[in-house]
Amino acid sequence: ESLHEIRVVQAYGHEDQDAKTYAAWGVDYVKVDWCNAQGIDAPTQYARIRDALAHAGRPIVFSICEWGSNQPWNWAPPVGNLWRTTDDIWDSFDSMVANVDLNMQYWHSAGPGHWNDPDMLEVGNGGMTPTEYRAHFSLWAEMAAPLIAGKDVRALLDPTSREAQSTRSILLNKEVIAVDQDSLGAQGMVVEDYPPELQVWVKPLADGSKAVVLFNRASVASPITADWDRVGIKTKAAQVRDLWAHKDLGIVERRFTATVPSHGVVMLRVKPVAE
Repeated sequence: ESLHEIRVVQAYGHEDQDAKTYAAWGVDYVKVDWCNAQGIDAPTQYARIRDALAHAGRPIVFSICEWGSNQPWNWAPPVGNLWRTTDDIWDSFDSMVANVDLNMQYWHSAGPGHWNDPDMLEVGNGGMTPTEYRAHFSLWAEMAAPLIAGKDVRALLDPTSREAQSTRSILLNKEVIAVDQDSLGAQGMVVEDYPPELQVWVKPLADGSKAVVLFNRASVASPITADWDRVGIKTKAAQVRDLWAHKDLGIVERRFTATVPSHGVVMLRVKPVAE
């Protein structure tokens, strides 16, 4: 099936009409920006759009995009399916990390059916290295963020292109996607920060395991350790799997250490082993 983007310039005052039109067109996803909205109350107006979409006759995902300017994490969970928490992302490591630092603060607002949105994925657009793009994709999955490719996917179909192959290997990593799509719906958070350039992230999963990301924001490779107590593993030993190497690393006791490349990650699935 083909995917089309439709842009509507003016929606204010036409919420019911627009929602029914979208439903008639077979639209699955509506994103509403907060442009030229001076003097309008954001929670009230977005609730009107929510109600219009709810009565349109077709399930439609509702994306709120006011860039976090009205603190949507406080009021948007019962209004939209996702809401932007940040300014627009740019295809650079610094921009990606800036959006991570903003979005990570609102972990408590995320849950099944309502998600914090740090903006689309830049994977494959050329401004970052493959290592940085793997970090980008891993962190979005760890934060239970919407995985919306900002790359022209037609460019990924060339079987002779190494760039396309590299991008496909990131965007189609089923093990990382499974972390993002985990039914528990928890947003991961930083549990170790030593110093701020070296981080340990943890996301609880529905089966009792943890998705752990060792993230090196520094300019040189560094060892990072995830201690099971800090990760939330209550047993002495845990089964560890590397989600980028697609490799089981065996049973590890008490803590796991890996040397993480600059601007890169090691992403693990850690499952307690009964004693």
